Amino acid sequence: MQLPFAESFKIKMVETIQKSTRPEREQWIKEAKYNLFNLKSNQVFIDLLTDSGTGAMSDKQWSELMLGDESYAGASSYYKMKNAIQAILGFPYFLPTHQGRAAENVLFSVLVKEGMLVPGNSHFDTTKGHIEFRKATAIDCTIHEAFDTTVYHDFKGNVDLEKLEMVLKSNPLEKIPMIIMTITNNSAGGQPVSMQNLRDVYALAQKYGIRVVFDSARFAENAYFIKMREKGYENKSIKEIVQEMFSYADVMTMSAKKDAIVNMGGFIGFKDEELFKQASVFGIVFEGFITYGGMSGRDMNALAQGLDEGTEFDTLDSRIKQTAYLGSRLKEFGVPMQEPFGGHAIFVDVKRFLPHLPKEEFPAQTLAIELYLEAGIRAVEIGAIMADRDPITRENRFPDLELIRMAIPRRTYTNNHMDYVAVALGNVFARRNEIKRGVKIVKEAPIMRHFTVELERL
Repeated sequence: MQLPFAESFKIKMVETIQKSTRPEREQWIKEAKYNLFNLKSNQVFIDLLTDSGTGAMSDKQWSELMLGDESYAGASSYYKMKNAIQAILGFPYFLPTHQGRAAENVLFSVLVKEGMLVPGNSHFDTTKGHIEFRKATAIDCTIHEAFDTTVYHDFKGNVDLEKLEMVLKSNPLEKIPMIIMTITNNSAGGQPVSMQNLRDVYALAQKYGIRVVFDSARFAENAYFIKMREKGYENKSIKEIVQEMFSYADVMTMSAKKDAIVNMGGFIGFKDEELFKQASVFGIVFEGFITYGGMSGRDMNALAQGLDEGTEFDTLDSRIKQTAYLGSRLKEFGVPMQEPFGGHAIFVDVKRFLPHLPKEEFPAQTLAIELYLEAGIRAVEIGAIMADRDPITRENRFPDLELIRMAIPRRTYTNNHMDYVAVALGNVFARRNEIKRGVKIVKEAPIMRHFTVELERL
């Protein structure tokens, strides 16, 4: 008999979480203006809002915290992080930042100017926000299969090369500062990009003299999917695959709160020393001196260790199989999802879940609220509210995909928790026709509104 799958870790410490009653949740979500970001953590039973900074660090990472060097300049922790980035990712220059959006802010302050165009594969919210804040435009060149959740494609995160070349051919190249490759492609459902696509995009970029930037928050998960799905990589280690992936990038940004499994931290990796020097000026202004950049020494140590652990097969295998387990349980209830399942989250297709709700009533946010009311589970909307308004017309943008994302923190929940989530969402699906109306916006910020938006139920 074949042995069943078992996690590659054991539990050393636990944190108590408490259930609540439906009347309590109804009151709490009302007080939160129907924005799940506004809920207090103790009002949530299972928190799938994000996998960013919410994972469980290992014993070795906790040990590294105690060895942190908190010197303002030239700390040994900086060099530990520098060595890990160069050895694992291949970037000789780097700037630490306190998280991924800070890395984008520093880098884009150098590269992105008003009127520029930034093509890529489904830029995530902070990326698009930083681009549009600078009065530039993000252009999505993701393959069309990514927008049909019923279609199976091994690498739905891929860039459509014809779309991309059309952007490069039909615009002045000085208006295109970079091509952004998001690995894995979060907005499309945590979908991976193939090595062949990374190679082809880089070749196209070199043809037109455009730099390639990887948004690398979940690069290790992307490498795992390449190993499992792409011919020729099945016998390569994750670290070998990662080395090749980043050979097709000139610059990288990273929120280390994902695949480096830390609570806070990020960085920019450079291959060009001159660009590193230019960005260093903004790094000092926005983040701190170049050898700490908004990070404590102890967090640098934990990040360096996490980069090593996060690129080990067993760590990734446990993590991604738990995501697939939740997806398979939800399929038993008929819940429509983006398939194949992504690495870090399950993305529910709300257009198929609540087809009777008009897009103007924000059905994805409505479903996220219903899931919380059902069982105290916090997910996040990846739909029209997150898509924001068009910066010129100020009209709501309604994306092709209207999703809720249930992001699973690393090494944090058991499969019993996943069963709880599956049954809860299955219950909502069973009563989906009873959900007659959605929500409306009462108050919103001019950019990245989903974090602070205030809503009312219709």
